[in-house]
Amino acid sequence: MPLLLLVAGSAAVAAAARRSPVPAPLLLVAAGLAVSYVPGVPEYTLDPHVVLPLVLPPLLHSAATDSSYLDLRAQLRPVMLLSVGYVLFATFAVGWVVYLVIPELPLTAALVLGAVVAPPDAVAATAVARRVGLPSRITTILQGESLVNDATAITAYRVALAAAVGEGATWAGGIGEFLLAAFGGIGVGLVLMVPIHWLRTHVKEALLQNTLSLLIPFVAYAAAEQVHASGVLAVVVVALYLGHRAWEVDFATRLQEEAVWKMVAFVLESAVFALIGLQLPVVLKGLGEYEGTRAAWYATAVFLVVVVSRFVWVYPATFLPRMMSARIREREANPTWRGAFVIAWAGMRGVVSLAIAFSIPLTVHGGEEFPERNLILFLTFTTVIGTLVVQGVTLPPLIRMLKLPGRDSQAETLAEANAQAQASRIAEQRLEELLSDERNALPEPLADRLRAVLERRRNSVWERLGQANPVTGESVDDTYRRLSRDVIGAERAVFVKLRDGRYIDDEMLRTMLRRLDLEEAAAYREAE
Repeated sequence: MPLLLLVAGSAAVAAAARRSPVPAPLLLVAAGLAVSYVPGVPEYTLDPHVVLPLVLPPLLHSAATDSSYLDLRAQLRPVMLLSVGYVLFATFAVGWVVYLVIPELPLTAALVLGAVVAPPDAVAATAVARRVGLPSRITTILQGESLVNDATAITAYRVALAAAVGEGATWAGGIGEFLLAAFGGIGVGLVLMVPIHWLRTHVKEALLQNTLSLLIPFVAYAAAEQVHASGVLAVVVVALYLGHRAWEVDFATRLQEEAVWKMVAFVLESAVFALIGLQLPVVLKGLGEYEGTRAAWYATAVFLVVVVSRFVWVYPATFLPRMMSARIREREANPTWRGAFVIAWAGMRGVVSLAIAFSIPLTVHGGEEFPERNLILFLTFTTVIGTLVVQGVTLPPLIRMLKLPGRDSQAETLAEANAQAQASRIAEQRLEELLSDERNALPEPLADRLRAVLERRRNSVWERLGQANPVTGESVDDTYRRLSRDVIGAERAVFVKLRDGRYIDDEMLRTMLRRLDLEEAAAYREAE
C-alpha cells in the first residue's frame, strides 16, 4: 500500500506540473517535503539496495537511448571533463572544506561526504533546458555528464569509504579500483551490446522484444557489478549502441518500446524526486547536538562550496584547453561565458547522492560507530534540496536573462524538409521499379494511393514553413491532424455502433480499432 500511494501521488503531482511553469522535479520535491509530516503518511526510507540496482539502471537506459551517440562523441571532451574531472575535484574540494569547517569530522569521513554530493543529477536541468530551448550543445553536455558522472562518484565513494572504515586504502589501490570500474564497465558494455542487439533484431514478436528491452539495463548493470566494474557505464554503453542502431529493429517494437519506456521513466522519475522530499523525517533523526543554528551553518557551508566549486572547475575547463590547443580551436565551436555560466549553475544534485549516503555503514571495522553518519546524511539531504530549489527555480529566468541563442526551429525544419525530399525521391524511384515488375501488379487506385502517401510525406514538412490559416489561426499541420482525427473518429463510432448491434464481435472491433489507431498515429507523426 505505501508503494502504491507513492507511485500514485507522485504521478499526480508530476501530471499537475505539466500545467504549471514549475519543472516537475522541483514540484515533486516540494510535495514530498510538504507531506512528510502529514499524520498517517508512511515513513519512506530510501533504500540504496533498491535505488542503485533497480531504479538507476532503467533511468540511465532510458536517458541514453534517447541521447545521440554522435552528438555525445562530438562533445566527449567537455563531457568527460565534467563527469570525471569535476566529480573528482568536487570530492576533494568539498571534503577538504568540510574537514576544516567541522572539527568533529575526520578527513576520510569528510571525503566520503565529498564523493556523495559530487555528482550532479541533470534530470531537472535537462527538463528545464528542453522547456526554455537551450542550445543543443549545452543540452548534450548536461545529458552526457549525467550519464557518466554517477560511475565516477560511486567509485570515489568506495575508495573514500574504504579509508574511513579502516580497510587501509592507498592511492595506488584507489587508482586501480577506479580504472577497473571505468574500463571494466565499458568493456562489459562492449561485450554485451552486439549480442543483445542481434537478439533484438532476430526476435520477431514485438511483445517478446519489449520484454527483452525491459531486462537489458538490469542485465548489463548486474553483469558489470559481478566483476566489480561499473554497472552505470555498462548500462550507458549498451543503451547508446542500441539507441544508435534502433532503426534496425522492427517498427512495431519501436512503437511499443517508445510508449513503454516513456511510462517507465515517468513513473520512476516522479517517484524518486518525491522520495527525496519524503526523507526529511529520516535525516532529522539522530542529529542530536547538531540541531538548530549549528546544523544550519554546516548545511549552508556545504551548499556554498558545492556551488562555488563547480564554477571554479567549469570556467578553466571550458576556456583553458582552447587557449592551449590549436586543434581544439579548429574542431570545436567557440564557447561563451554565458553558456559556461549556465552549465556551472545547472549542477543540481539528486537521488543518487541520497542513495549513496544511505549506503554508508553504521560501524567501522573496529566496531565503533561510523563518524558522524547522521550528520553526513543531513548535509547530503540539505545539499540536494538546496541545489534543486535554489538553482532549479532560478535556472529558467537566468537562461532568459542571459539571452542565450535558442534552437533555430526554422533552420531545423528546412533541414528536415531537405532530408525528406531526398528520401522521398529515392522511395518514389524504388516504388516505380517495384510496380514495373508483374509480380507486384496492383490495381491503379492502390498504386496511386502509395504514390499519394509519398507525396504527402514529402510536402508535409515544407507546408510547416507556410503561413497559419487566416480563419482559425492553425498551421497546416494542426489542420491536417485535426481533420484526420475527426474522420477517423467518425469511423471508430460506426464500428462501436456495429459492435453494440451485434453485427460484429469484440475481437473484430479490436482489430479494426487497432488499424485506425495506427492510421491516426501515422497521421499525427506526419504532421509533427
